[in-house]
Amino acid sequence: MRVLVVDDTAFMRMTLRRALERFGHEVVGEAADGEEAVQLYNELRPDLVTMDITMPKMDGITAIRQIRSVEPKARIIVCSAMGQKPMVVEALEAGAQDFLVKPFDADRIRDALERMNGS
Repeated sequence: MRVLVVDDTAFMRMTLRRALERFGHEVVGEAADGEEAVQLYNELRPDLVTMDITMPKMDGITAIRQIRSVEPKARIIVCSAMGQKPMVVEALEAGAQDFLVKPFDADRIRDALERMNGS
């Protein structure tokens, strides 16, 4: 799968990139905020987006809504810290298909990717 990684911290983007590449996926772009995520999604049309929720300029939930308005079938996995459960629920209602809790667990990343491959 071609993946766009969205997170406002470089360390999290690098962690996700390494895991995705280890599982055989290609990271085609990285974004540090929601605005950049929407722009890159429109340019790159990746197969999957990993989306942080709390970011500058535009939060992940707004970015999910904007991406899904352009591409209703966009596949998005939300990446969130443990204490953000209400936001994760809101992100799922906005159109995300799954979520990963930070810090990331390699097995959970693999499981989420396998579910996305099946959808």
